[in-house]
This record gives sequence, structure tokens and C-alpha cells, in this order.
Amino acid sequence: MKFTEKQKRQILFAVYLLFVIKVIIFKYPFAQLRDITNSWSREVVLEGLDSANFTLFKTIHMYIDYSYVLNSFENLVGNIVVFIPFGMFLPYIWKRFYNFADTLLAGFLFSLGIEIFQLYSAFGAFDVDDILLNCVGVIAGYLFYMIFVLLERGSAQKEKK
Repeated sequence: MKFTEKQKRQILFAVYLLFVIKVIIFKYPFAQLRDITNSWSREVVLEGLDSANFTLFKTIHMYIDYSYVLNSFENLVGNIVVFIPFGMFLPYIWKRFYNFADTLLAGFLFSLGIEIFQLYSAFGAFDVDDILLNCVGVIAGYLFYMIFVLLERGSAQKEKK
């Protein structure tokens, strides 16, 4: 079976999305995930609501204030870096996402979906700052995409001359 270049990029993007879900949601060993699912109850959901962060910049400030103790750099930068490919490849693959607002909205909704799943599943903790940092990653990725497009256009114009 032969795939077109666009289909190859779409498959690669789907693999990337699965990787993000694995790294963020299913980051624990299988036995631990099984134990979490066995403990699911109303109380677990309520506990998730109690531990959730709905205050913008709360976690970011905590990581900065306690950077000497916590793995701040990995958490702050990791949340950004993991979403850079999202902002780069979504507009590269689908014309609908050439628009910055559409790409950012898609990244926001994907990140929000992950956080809501974590909130109700206990496979992590809901944190509004994670959504913010993920969106910063989408924005950075989109900027890289735009730089690529501008460089590609400049190269094409040079070839015409």
C-alpha cells in the first residue's frame, strides 16, 4: 500500500498524538494504572476536584518559588515542548489550520480534553497552568511553522529570478 505525502504526515501526526497521550495520561506503569482504575469511585473523583488547580499561574509560581526543590524546569518546559509539534504540523497538514486562531483553539481543546480526563480518571491532576503552558507550546510551534513558510516562499522567489 502506497501512501501520499499528506497521508504520511497525517499518520505521523496521529502517532505524535498517541505519544502525547501516553506521556501525559498513561505515564505510570500498567500495574499502577490498573490499581487506579480499580479504585475509581465517587470519592476518587471528588478527591481529584479537591486537588485540581483552577487558579491561573498558581502552579507556575510554585515551580518558580521552589525551583531549588522541585523539578520545575522539566515540568514548565516539558509542558511547552510537548505541544510545539502540534502547532507546527497541524497547519502544515490541513489547510483549515493555516489560521492561527483555529490552530490555537485545536491545541487548547486537545489540552483541555487531557486535563478533564485527568480530573475524572485520577491518571493525573487537572491543572489550568498545564493548559496555558501547552498553548504556549502550540503558539511556539505555529511561529516555527510560519518561519518555515516564509523561508520556503523566499526560496521559491529566488528560484524564479
